[in-house]
Amino acid sequence: MLPALTQWLMELYPQYGFLRVFQYLTFRAVMTAMTALILGLLAGPWVIRKLRELKIGQPVRGYAMETHLSKSGTPTMGGILILLSIAISTFLWADLTNRFVWIVLVVTLGFGAIGWADDWRKVVRKDPEGMPSREKFMWQTLIGLGAALYLMFSISESDNYRVIMLVYEWIRSGFDINLPPKAGLMVPFFKQISYPLGVFGFVALTFVVIVGSSNAVNLTDGLDGLAIMPVVMVGSALGIFAYVTGSKVFSGYLFLPHIPGAGELMVFCAAMLGAGLAFLWFNTHPAQVFMGDVGALALGGALGTIAVIVRQEIVLAIMGGIFVVEALSVMLQVTYFKYTKKRTGTGQRLFKMAPLHHHFEKNGWRETQVVVRFWIITMLLCLAGLSTLKLR
Repeated sequence: MLPALTQWLMELYPQYGFLRVFQYLTFRAVMTAMTALILGLLAGPWVIRKLRELKIGQPVRGYAMETHLSKSGTPTMGGILILLSIAISTFLWADLTNRFVWIVLVVTLGFGAIGWADDWRKVVRKDPEGMPSREKFMWQTLIGLGAALYLMFSISESDNYRVIMLVYEWIRSGFDINLPPKAGLMVPFFKQISYPLGVFGFVALTFVVIVGSSNAVNLTDGLDGLAIMPVVMVGSALGIFAYVTGSKVFSGYLFLPHIPGAGELMVFCAAMLGAGLAFLWFNTHPAQVFMGDVGALALGGALGTIAVIVRQEIVLAIMGGIFVVEALSVMLQVTYFKYTKKRTGTGQRLFKMAPLHHHFEKNGWRETQVVVRFWIITMLLCLAGLSTLKLR
């Protein structure tokens, strides 16, 4: 909103040339982060107080860690604070004519709505399990497939009119169309190597990345501050990729695909940075508020969508390695338990408890040790991901 307003003022009053700074992407990214941070810090106490008044407290599952029983009743659904800070700061500082900003906002708020419904059932119905997995996955599938279909064409073209024409041509051709090389799966650490996916391959990959990252972040959100800081670090790194991918000069020099308009996502990533740090102020151990599914599902979906747009799906898996391992630990635990129960009649476990952070707690690590060590690992993984910008 502010870029459009200042542009209008400069056209009306040419002497206000100093307002040109509002058109600079890097300046707007910094201001977005500051705005989201200040909004989150100011609104945080009010949001926590309202959650307490509404008795929206975190229910603890019967099989949870004993050390977590004291957390029962702590306000949850604090992800609302994150989403509000992101949405307001993005609307203020982003170019609202940019199609990528809108699709990321739609996915983020859409997954946030699913998480809100899940958290609400946990609180109102006093059901620790919340929304049934099938129902949750159905809504995630609708949003994920919708985003995948739109991104398939918007990455290929530079404006919405051409996107619409490409969709028309795709339908008229009987759903037979070739995507450009930049829509292929980019392989990091190699120059100009990408695997063509085709239309259905692109849609399938995008769906898996968006829905998978959403659920992976949600599974990681089990300790005070554990999920939000890796989200902040991975989101900030993706912001750098967005800036490079959106620049014709930088993307050409670094052998990355040039996606016109992708640079504006740096503003959204900056909003995640500011809002995430503000939330961490209240979520650090011992937490005053929990993120809940409303925040975890939304932030994971946002990371996945941004990674698809900047064509860095593999790099997202590297930088978000903590999320990947947490999700895999649950999948392996469930699969191995069912397999051994079928063969021997008694289910066995690979880990003492899943997700993986609980396994380390069972091994004697304190909660703060698990959290900080996972942060350090994520920082190293993000540096490894950023190194792919040059190591090709």
